[in-house]
Amino acid sequence: MPQKLVLALDLGTSAVKAALVSAESALVAWTAEPHAVSLLPDGGAEQDPHAWFETLTRAIHRLWQEHPVPPEQIGAIACTAQWSGTVAIDEAGNPLRPAIIWLDTRGAPYVRELIGGFPSFEGYHLGKLWTWLRLTGGAPGKSGKDPIAHILYLKHAEPETFRAAACFLEPKDYLNLRLTGRLASTYEAITLHWLTDNRNLARVDYHPTLLRWAGIPREKLPPLVPSTTVLGGLVPAVAQEWGLPEGVPVVAGTPDLHASAIGSGGVRDFEAHMALSTSAWISCHVPFKRTDIFHNLATLPAGIPERYFIADEQETAGACLDFLRDRLLFSNGAPPDAYRQMDSWASAIPPGSEGLMFAPWLFGERTPVENPHVRGGFYGVSLAHHRGHFVRAVLEGVALNAKWLLRYVERLAGRRLEPIRLIGGGAHSALWCQIIASALNREVWQMAQPQFATVRGVAMLASVALGWNRWETVAEKIPCQEVFKPIPQDARLYEALFREFLAHYRHARKHSPLSR
Repeated sequence: MPQKLVLALDLGTSAVKAALVSAESALVAWTAEPHAVSLLPDGGAEQDPHAWFETLTRAIHRLWQEHPVPPEQIGAIACTAQWSGTVAIDEAGNPLRPAIIWLDTRGAPYVRELIGGFPSFEGYHLGKLWTWLRLTGGAPGKSGKDPIAHILYLKHAEPETFRAAACFLEPKDYLNLRLTGRLASTYEAITLHWLTDNRNLARVDYHPTLLRWAGIPREKLPPLVPSTTVLGGLVPAVAQEWGLPEGVPVVAGTPDLHASAIGSGGVRDFEAHMALSTSAWISCHVPFKRTDIFHNLATLPAGIPERYFIADEQETAGACLDFLRDRLLFSNGAPPDAYRQMDSWASAIPPGSEGLMFAPWLFGERTPVENPHVRGGFYGVSLAHHRGHFVRAVLEGVALNAKWLLRYVERLAGRRLEPIRLIGGGAHSALWCQIIASALNREVWQMAQPQFATVRGVAMLASVALGWNRWETVAEKIPCQEVFKPIPQDARLYEALFREFLAHYRHARKHSPLSR
């Protein structure tokens, strides 16, 4: 009898993926469809939830066309998605407006008003800060990119939408509502609303004091369940549209950061990974609740029930390479092998890019500094530099930014983290893997099919939820493709460049009026 498969769905920022994954973590088939982000001049970043579902449906139809699988072989469906977004829905579950996604900063003035007051520390009222840290493990970010800021933006700037909203949902939870008709979020997905008591991971719930401070009615927020909950069966309308049997179990799933942590293979405590996607992060599961408010780091509920993981994010990583590709190198349209060409050009350039450096703060920064206004770019440009230098400088700039982050992640973890599993689309580049190994001075594992860590992770979560696997065995089923060790002379060079990198941030912060 053919083995049961999980249909794993990943709603990313720039594309959606649909994949069939076995209980042994094998990627049986996959496809992807791009979608657009609307960047608005006032700091807005939005996407159309209807378009999400239409794009996902196209991807699934293509999946069946290219990889025919008997429908009865699909044993479960599980979603992961970009984290920290907000979909305002009406009583019928229809979006009232475009979704506000994690890049949006329009709520910053309102969240600063919420967190402020005297006496204060770093812009936070001391009493409120202590309560947030004690209950949630963190506090609302001043940049305005958390869902609590999105909701406050709607409350103040679009009061009619706020009043009409029956519920505010994370992107993952909106997809699950479409699939099952059930309104719910998960303990870890709701965290960045900063409205829940996370001290008991077996029973996370909204806290009345935090709700009162925010002025957000409890009835406008979804019920909460563990990530491994089976929400229900696939509804008939979607089953017919997707060519699946009615009633296929839909598992609640988990956001992309959490799914990636599982899909990296690092499911045991302190098994670290770094993601090289549109954004970047370094994380691992940990057995404790801890916060570094100075560097915007916290241990928050993980995708694995009753576990914590280190939450952080550097805003632009792969996005920097995309910017270089689309705006400068291939402005008339990138060829299918653009990344391979760029990798080849950069491989011919020595470490250090012959003095050319790049700061990857193209949309501000979140960790280890929270500064939505700082801007990066190239510096040290000379007439001797050509396209290969610019590509390598981007790869090195992202690696140096990760080195900055690793310093504080290891401090929070209380130990050196090694090896570091590398996942995300950027991890396909052996050159980038080697640069990161040398820049971080850590052994780096390039995981197999690294761009599918999120779908692999949420599929493994679903397999545990349905009893096909145990968490203890998941790590053994996720393979490493290649190991990269630091090159000593390159590591010494990157250590020197790192000091210059930090000095450039201090200069940029000092001389940019908006970033102070």
